[in-house]
This record gives sequence, C-alpha cells and structure tokens, in this order.
Amino acid sequence: MNDSIEQQFGIAIENKPFTAEDMLVQHAILPLKNIMFLPGILTPINVSRSKTQKLIQDIRKTDGFIGVFCQKDINESDPGFDELHPIGVVARIIKVEEEEEGKITIMLMGINRVRLQEITTKEPYLTGIFSLMTDIIPPKSDKEYKEQLKSVREITLRLLSQKMMMPDFLIEQISKSKDMQFYVNLAFSAVNATTDQKQDVIATDDMKERMTKLLTLMSQDVQLLDIRQDILRKTQVEIDKHQREYFLQQEMKNIQEALGGNSHEVEIKEIKEKAKKLGFNAEQQKVFDNEIKKLERLHPHSPDHSTQMEYMQTLVSLPWNTFTKDNFNLKRAKRVLDGAHFGLDKVKERIIEHLAVLKLKGDMKSPILCLYGPPGVGKTSLGKSVAEALGRKYIRMSLGGLHDEAEIRGHSRTYIGAMPGRIIRSLHKAGSANPVIILDEIDKVGQDYKGDPAAALLEVLDPEQNVAFHDNYIDIDFDLSKVLFIATANTLQTISQPLLDRMELIDVSGYIAEEKMEIARRHLILNQLDAHGIAKSKFTISNRAILSIIENYTRESGVRELNKKIAKIMRKIARAIAEKTPYPQKLEPENLRKYLGVVEFTKDKYEGNDYAGVVTGLAWTAAGGEILFIETSLSQGKDCKLTLTGNLGNVMKESAVLALEYIKAHAPQLGISEKVFERWNVHLHVPEGAIPKDGPSAGITMTVSIVSAFTQRKVRPHVAMTGEMTLRGKVLPVGGIKEKILAAKRAGITDIILCRENKRNIEDINDIYIKGLTFHYVDDIREVMDIALMKTKVKDAIEIK
Repeated sequence: MNDSIEQQFGIAIENKPFTAEDMLVQHAILPLKNIMFLPGILTPINVSRSKTQKLIQDIRKTDGFIGVFCQKDINESDPGFDELHPIGVVARIIKVEEEEEGKITIMLMGINRVRLQEITTKEPYLTGIFSLMTDIIPPKSDKEYKEQLKSVREITLRLLSQKMMMPDFLIEQISKSKDMQFYVNLAFSAVNATTDQKQDVIATDDMKERMTKLLTLMSQDVQLLDIRQDILRKTQVEIDKHQREYFLQQEMKNIQEALGGNSHEVEIKEIKEKAKKLGFNAEQQKVFDNEIKKLERLHPHSPDHSTQMEYMQTLVSLPWNTFTKDNFNLKRAKRVLDGAHFGLDKVKERIIEHLAVLKLKGDMKSPILCLYGPPGVGKTSLGKSVAEALGRKYIRMSLGGLHDEAEIRGHSRTYIGAMPGRIIRSLHKAGSANPVIILDEIDKVGQDYKGDPAAALLEVLDPEQNVAFHDNYIDIDFDLSKVLFIATANTLQTISQPLLDRMELIDVSGYIAEEKMEIARRHLILNQLDAHGIAKSKFTISNRAILSIIENYTRESGVRELNKKIAKIMRKIARAIAEKTPYPQKLEPENLRKYLGVVEFTKDKYEGNDYAGVVTGLAWTAAGGEILFIETSLSQGKDCKLTLTGNLGNVMKESAVLALEYIKAHAPQLGISEKVFERWNVHLHVPEGAIPKDGPSAGITMTVSIVSAFTQRKVRPHVAMTGEMTLRGKVLPVGGIKEKILAAKRAGITDIILCRENKRNIEDINDIYIKGLTFHYVDDIREVMDIALMKTKVKDAIEIK
C-alpha cells in the first residue's frame, strides 16, 4: 500500500517500527483537535500553534517519533495529561510544507497504537512516555471475522467514493490492496463519529470487537449517506421537472409569438375586447382600467398573476348591462301560471300586476316577494313558473343552513381561494342582470362567529339599496334592482323584523282535499306516468281512490307526500306491466291496500259532546292546521290545585292558569259556587303528549273546558274555537286562520268561534274554503260561553259542590 501512496503523493516512506527500546525514552507529543487516526494511514495536519511549530522543527532534525493524541476539549489551548485522550498513535513526520502567513502543513504516517503513560515536560512543547498496545488478531479460521473485514472493505470504498469524493483512479489503487488491516485503519479515518466514539474503537485491543464497534459507526454513516443521496435524487427530479416545464413554456411562448403574440398578451387583449362590449359607467371603467394595468405589470409566472387574471375574467363575464326581454303578454303569463300550479291565486295575481305595470311604465324596480306557508304547497316550484311567464332566466339559491356572511357578500381578494358571493355567482350563471332568483328557505339562515347572513341580505332585498350592491370580491357596485327576488319560508317566526319589512309577504296556505284532488289529476298523476314510462291509456286512478289516498295515507297541507304515494303506486304498476301480470287499469279505493299497505292515518274527527270538560280547539303547525281536544277532569282535594299535562309550552301553561283564575274571579256569573274551589282539584290535559304544543290561541278553549267540567254542561255539538283570552275575559285575534279552517272542515266541524277582529281574515278567504261552515264572532269570553255551552247537563253528571 505504501507504493500506491508514494506514487500518488511523490513521498518516499521508510518503514521504521516503534520498538520496546523506544518506549523507554520520552517523545514529543502533538495534541490534535477532532482528529484521530490509526496506524498505516497518511494524514495531513495543519499546524498553527507556536509550540507545535517548534516541535516540528526539532523532530525534522532528529527524524524521531511523535505521539499524536486527541484533546478532550477542543477549546483548550494548552492541554495537559488530563485534557488528552489516553489512547493515541505514535507516528512519523513524512513531509512538511510551509505556507503563507507562517502556517505549516505536515503529513503524518501512523505506526502503532500507544497509551500515554505520563507527560515529562511541558516546555517548549509536550513530551511524554508511551506504552505500546498490541492488537489481538483472531485466527484465520474465524469466518465471522473474515466477513467483518469484507464488510469494512466494501463500506470503506463506498464512503471514499460517495462521501469523500476521492478520485476513481485512487479508489481503484486502494481497492487493489490485500492488506485488510489497512482497510480497517482507513475506515476509521473515513467514518463520521465523535472523538469519544473513536476513542472507544481505538482503545479496543481485540480486533473482532473493534470491527463490531467500527461497523456500527459505519452503518450509521451509510444510512445518513443514503438519506442524503435520496434527498439529492428527489431534488434533482424536482429540478428536472421544473426545467422541463420551463422549456415547454418557453417553446409554447415561441410558438404563440410566431402565431401572432404570446398567451399573456392575447388573454389581456381578449379581456379588453369583452370589456368594451359591457358598457361600463365611469366609475366601473376607472376600476377596470386600474386592474387591467396591474395585470399587465405582473409577470405570467408570478404567484399573483393567476389570481389577478381570474378576477379580471370574472369581472368581464358578469352581465353588467345584459337583460332578457320581458314577455308582456298577460294572457300568456296567466296561462303559464295556471297551467303549472293549481290555486295560489294571490301570488299569480301579484305577478300579473307587476307585469302589467312594467308593460305600461317600461321600467320599474322589481318587487321583493316572500311566499310563506307549510311544506309541499309549491312555493319553490312557483318561481320557475314565474320566470317562464316573464320570459326571464331562473336561478334557485338555497339558504338553508347558511351561516357565513361571505356567502352573500363574497370574500375579499386578499384571501387564498377567494370568490364572489352567491348573488354575483347566480347572476354569472344566469347570464342576465334581470333573472328570477328564488331565495329558498330564507327562514333557515343561520348565524355564528363568521357573521350574520340575514344582515347581509338586508342590502340585497332593499329596493333602495340594491341599486348599488357591493360584493367584496368584485369590489364594484352592481345593480340588482332589476332582479325579481322571490323568497320562500315555512314560518316567519325565525326571520328578523328588518328583513321582513323589506319583503312583500304572501301567505301560501295549504290545500283542501278538493284542491289536492285537482292537483293530483292535472299534474301529479300525469308527471308520474311519464316518469315511470307508463302510457296514459294503460292506467289511471279514480277520483275516489285519490280522495282515499289524501285522507288515509297522507297528513299534510301540501302535496309532497301525496306525490310520493302516487309514485309508489306507479312503481308497482310498472313492475306488473314489465312482468306481464294482471293489474287494474283503473285504481279504486278497494285496491289501495295492495299498493300502499294498511291505512296510515285516521281522519281527525269530532268526538261528540257526551263528556263534560272536552272541548275542540284549532291549532296551527308548520305542516298546516289541526284540531286538538282540551280535556278537563276534577278530583276531590284542597285549594283547587291545577295540574297540566300533554307536553305544553310556557305560553300554553300560562293560558291555563289565566283561564282558571278568570273562572275563580267570575264564578257567580258563570253559575259556579265559590266553595267548589276549596274542595276540588283541576287536571287539564291535551292529548298526543309526544307532540310539543305552545301558543296563546287555546285560551278560550281551555276556559270553556274548565267551566264545562265545573258545571257539567254539555258542549254544543260540532263546534270548535280558537282565540287568546285576557285576564279581563277579552278575546284577542290569532293567526293561521285559513289552515285552522281547513282542519275544521276535515274533522266535520260546522261551527267555529273566532275573535271579531279575525273576521277580516275570513273575508279574505276564497268561498270554496268556508263553504258549509258557520262563523261566530265574539269580543268577550261570556259570549263564547253562551254559544259553546248548552243548558243541559251531560249524562251521568257529577254533582260538584
């Protein structure tokens, strides 16, 4: 191996061993920082300390040995015995090169491992006595040791090539060496380890054990090398990918320039051409010019370029002054509305009125309508018919569960992924500035820390403000005054008052059975026949069967569930046709059980007047009107304790307490002895306890029920009532009158007691809804008693005294 080193460095190396006699004399000591090597390795050392330079000069004269030991603390400038690692190498100086500024580089060749026994002098440099350390080499028959040496050799050559970047020709020379001990010593120099770890290796006499420790350090080094190379490889792949993309983009740019300009300039030119056709006003044009200049200054590869380009594309794609022409044929509009929806006369009348004014005036702000009523009555689908009748584009925007204000107003462009709000996106989708936009489920708008969307809708739905609606993304006022907004809601209770003030409210009540039958005949059955591929001539449903489905299989104000039941029948008929099995071409009520199963609902029925204290009331729910029964029973007790059951809300409980207190205060006028309140307890119950109930409209019903229980007088047959009562006995008006009337008709009620102020609601209802009903208008609870309670007592009346 010395031959290859001599050829590489041009150094003549004389083999001079360190003998037992040499151990008896003191030798110079060279302390090193972070450098440790084994015998047989030529190691360059930079010398800067004055003591060390003096040592080099003296050793060159005598050609003697020098002890090389590593310092424990690299910051120590004048180390002693305790500051040096005890195991080192005795070496010879092979070559000395003097450089500029007084620096010296020496080449040391390690000869033997030695242990530092003592330091004899410290001036002018360290000298000391060493003891020779002997390597314990395993026998040649030890296969494990041989494998260790092979591993050391392979890893050493790899580290020299990949980590130390040694030239290939030198690695080839080193690989030819047969001296395995040389590879071990070379590996020790090449491995990346701390001085303590290397000291542990160099201090080990047993070569096999030393190999194990060395291979452990080398394996860690190899793993780090693999990780480093993997990172470099991935980085190179990324660089290659980016370089490839860059060259392709440059090539595209060259091609586009050859065809007449680069893509960046072409896109900007297209945006400018589109903007000329939009007819911007002065303010809009100013904003556009500023933004297009900003885009022109941006480099196509800039991160902001795509954001600015997207904004400009959005800006020129909006229908700033694009309008669809309204169809002013009023007869056609009425025909379209009547053909798509049965009933809903108020809504249709309002749309025709708007169209008539528009026809005469030529230009007007669109109304903001709010259709409210129970589910399934056609509020949402009506918007599509309105758009068709007017000849406008139709957009449906669902607001249910919306809780972020930015969904309405848009996001500021400072945010990543910013976009316009739903209003502007809807206009972009419609392609016109005067579409019909349905704001579906406006009563279900939420609110959280992101803002209140309902507050943002105030600007949208205010005709005085929406002329200049400001979206945070486009940052230019947009005119929404030509948009016909139609909001839908199931209840007005959850809509804020300022929002209600901005809308024209139209009550879309439920349908009576006759109306549902007409809707089924004209629309639902025909639509389901077409949806299931059944010819009209092959199957139909009789009127009696439709009525039976309405009364026995659905309980709703609208027709959504009715449509589902008809679809269920159609599926079974379609299967029978496909399988060529017999089926009725005209479905009668007798066949319904086969197609729809057992009856799901029993019709609300009046239960008679055989019991004292049982009175029929009328209630409003989100699904329409219903009748409810107020039941009162008395039990002997003290102080007239009142018990309320039936899942009643706070308002309803207060109504019951108020009713009892009124009766106590006016007992003589009602024919009740005041002593009964000391001997009897009152229990008031409203059946169907699983359903929550609340509201003040059962006030007069509860009062009549309690009076009937105390007097044991019969309640007038087929009578129902609704109204709030004050502590003075005054009857107050309530809402949901139309729904309550429909419920009364379904239950077979003939007489209804209402507050006199509710008379205006009755006059506003179509005669078809109130046919067969007699209304009794009252101002005071005593009038209610006179109408509702008979003079005769119930059978088996209890004597209350």
